[in-house]
Amino acid sequence: MRITDLMIQETMIMDLKAVTKEAAIDELIGSLSASGRINDPVLFKEMILKREAESSTGIGGGIAMPHAKTKAVNEPTVVFAKSSGGVDFEALDGEAAHVFFMIAAPEGAGNTHLRTLAALSRLLIDAEFIAQLMKAETPAEVTALFDSKQAVEEDAKAEREAAKKREAAQKEAENKHRESGIAAQADQRDVSAVASTPFVVAVTACPTGIAHTFMAEDALKKKAQEMGVEIRVETNGSEGAQNVLTEEEIRRASGVIIAADKNVEMARFNGKPVLQRPVSDGIRKSEELIRKAMGGEAPIYRSDGGGEPKAKDAEKGSIGTKVYKDLMNGISHMLPFVVGGGILLAISFLIEQLAGEDHPLFQLLQTIGGGDGAFHFLIPVLAGFIALSIGDRPALMPGMVGGLMALNSNSGFLGGLAAGFLAGYVVILLRKAFAGLPRALDGLKPILLYPVVGLLFTGTIMFYLFDPFFSWINLGLIDILNNLGTGNAVILGLILGGMMSIDMGGPFNKAAYAFAIGVFTSSGNTNGAMMAAVMAGGMVPPLAIALATTFFKHKFTEQERKSGVTNYVMGLSFITEGAIPFAAADPLRVLTSCILGSAVAGGLTQLWSINVPAPHGGIFVAALANHALLFLFSVLIGSAISGVLLGVWKKPLERK
Repeated sequence: MRITDLMIQETMIMDLKAVTKEAAIDELIGSLSASGRINDPVLFKEMILKREAESSTGIGGGIAMPHAKTKAVNEPTVVFAKSSGGVDFEALDGEAAHVFFMIAAPEGAGNTHLRTLAALSRLLIDAEFIAQLMKAETPAEVTALFDSKQAVEEDAKAEREAAKKREAAQKEAENKHRESGIAAQADQRDVSAVASTPFVVAVTACPTGIAHTFMAEDALKKKAQEMGVEIRVETNGSEGAQNVLTEEEIRRASGVIIAADKNVEMARFNGKPVLQRPVSDGIRKSEELIRKAMGGEAPIYRSDGGGEPKAKDAEKGSIGTKVYKDLMNGISHMLPFVVGGGILLAISFLIEQLAGEDHPLFQLLQTIGGGDGAFHFLIPVLAGFIALSIGDRPALMPGMVGGLMALNSNSGFLGGLAAGFLAGYVVILLRKAFAGLPRALDGLKPILLYPVVGLLFTGTIMFYLFDPFFSWINLGLIDILNNLGTGNAVILGLILGGMMSIDMGGPFNKAAYAFAIGVFTSSGNTNGAMMAAVMAGGMVPPLAIALATTFFKHKFTEQERKSGVTNYVMGLSFITEGAIPFAAADPLRVLTSCILGSAVAGGLTQLWSINVPAPHGGIFVAALANHALLFLFSVLIGSAISGVLLGVWKKPLERK
């Protein structure tokens, strides 16, 4: 399949009008929608923006490649566009983007399509080719350029394959000579030549696995050829791992480059110098990466976690960003226990009301979901995976034991948080403390030193300092919450409900939800008041969007109205993220409207003393609330306020 089979002329935009990143995305999506290549522009934009949030697809050199793989795509398509004035696309080199390729891939994209998209990505490394595209004036010229370029690439590939076959045949002949002892001297020269040639291996990967993965591969290969370095690159794209590195290649390599924005299999690189960087560095900093990998400037990777801090982690943002990432790692692993155990417990309470506490089903659900089942693991899992995020695998066990100590000492959720961070940083300190030990003792670190000493330090600090301190705070907090006056409870409900809409799944949203979980778990699952506030607040944004698109139709496009219908389901299910595409398109109006409605909903749950004994589920667990109708009424009032405010505030389409 040729690239131009996906890059159809009727979708090309030869003079992009947009002057901002979001406007450029909207204009490109508009071309896809007009040609019928996508079925849900709002969902497609949501996935495009989600990919942009991971790292900008403005790859530099005047190129931007926004892309997404989603069910919103009917047929795999590449939209070509160019802008004479340029667009600030938050490119890696800070320069404006002039050439755009929006890649739309369906969820079930076949291997042929994915290989074609990979081939497109590789072509865009050629600066001269990009300059030719900028001079093209018609879609036909763009198509001709790509057809010509791909033909040249195919010829070059065929020549490389033929050269490989000739080389293989030559090696086979040389092997026969070696076996007969005829070419011993030549063999020695060959070995010396191989030994003198620098050799590195690399792995490239991006979250979508369509564009950046293969651009990084091609950039590394081209730069290595210029530098006289032999390189093997494994790609982790949409088709899975390709050109997988062999044990022999890894052993022979002087260094390893990981240019990836997602996890790749790392244990195989144990003991090798490994340079971990974003995939974008593989595209724009390929020479630097190869030079550092060859020169031994990369930290030694230890699969047991005993190596030095990973370069990728060391270079990531602020301290706050790192703490948030570690915290979210714990919470994300804890949530399945919270949701599964919490809902089973809530159902058991309902059965208790109907059939009494002696009913076998009540006792079964209590055992599975309660303190002897899922809920028993909440705090240990939270602490263990926070520690894992900080100190790698050696920190997991001390973190989990510290979390268990917090659970048993009544220091609860707060104690578990402290135990996770404590264990993680204890292991980091132990790495530094044991760094001077003889290398002969390296094998003892993961199986003896880190587990024993890490557990001893973590357990001792938890026992004498953290458990008593956080028990005092935790019990005091629960006492305060249980004795809040109505006015103070309403204020807290307003704050928690509003926080659920500030960033719709981001740090504020997660902080409010984590606080409610902490109260929920620390109070023996009896205090679901805060859970009622955050659940009501989180249900409001998508429901408000749905109501606004239903009752103010003239202010939304047809596709927005279709997506609005799906927000009814998402809102009722307590999936706040359904409102994100609308918030991204019109942040001031959508966020302001939703925050106000969510705050009202959260406050009303406290005014009416509503208790929801389940941590998730939305309307599907509403029947378990002590005042089910009032809970639904709180959500309805908040959603109506937000929906009406948004509908009145939003400008009609004809005035845009």
